[in-house]
Amino acid sequence: MKKLKELFHLFLTMFKIGLVTFGGGYAMIAIIERELVEKKGWIEHEEYMDVIAIAESTPGPLAINTATYIGYKIKGVLGSVFATLGVVLPSFIIIFIIASLVKGLLKFAGVKAFLNGVRPVVVGLIIGTGIVLALTVILSYKTINSQAYFDWKALLIFATVACIHFVFKKKKKKAISPILLIAISAIMGMILYGLL
Repeated sequence: MKKLKELFHLFLTMFKIGLVTFGGGYAMIAIIERELVEKKGWIEHEEYMDVIAIAESTPGPLAINTATYIGYKIKGVLGSVFATLGVVLPSFIIIFIIASLVKGLLKFAGVKAFLNGVRPVVVGLIIGTGIVLALTVILSYKTINSQAYFDWKALLIFATVACIHFVFKKKKKKAISPILLIAISAIMGMILYGLL
């Protein structure tokens, strides 16, 4: 009974995260961190940053991959199922309702105003998450009061991948495959962090 109660608590936490998140997985990163790292303490900040890196570089949506991993870490296979269902179910319900009403729904000024108000928040969440990830990876910031430690290896990987992206785009007039960039980053990480 206790395990079922804990699984339900995990489900409700992830359901709440899925319910209040607009803008997809990137907007969800900050909310998941606040709920699971800061409030609940279910996962440490450093491990959460690793989870984001893994979730981003594996197939599938970021939010689902993150929820599945965290659920598994907390409560095993059942935890991953409950966490994944919790984070997906709100979107599924909302999209199901909207899809059945979409033709008439977008005509209302209130709906247009709501969507126009949500867009800047989503952009802000994504930019804020990008800044936090950059500070965490390149300067090793964990909190506002933590001591900065410059990680030249992370900056070198970032700069190399950014240069490859821009040069490829300039020469070929199209973007390079993200999978190739992830593979290059992984190889550079293994070389720089494993051998130097």
